[in-house]
Amino acid sequence: MRALVALIIIIYLVGVGVALSPTIRANWNSAPASDLAASVGQDLPYALAWPARVYHSITDRG
Repeated sequence: MRALVALIIIIYLVGVGVALSPTIRANWNSAPASDLAASVGQDLPYALAWPARVYHSITDRG
């Protein structure tokens, strides 16, 4: 049971990283660290909600 919970948490965190990767990639070399942190902070709620977006994309067929 612990392994299953650990696997679910790992998958969730990888998904958050994938959702944040375009933001990080766009600002990594071109912006100062404070701008990078601010843009990640703005996109973090969107990234944390990725399971809901995946669920809705699977169930909505319209």
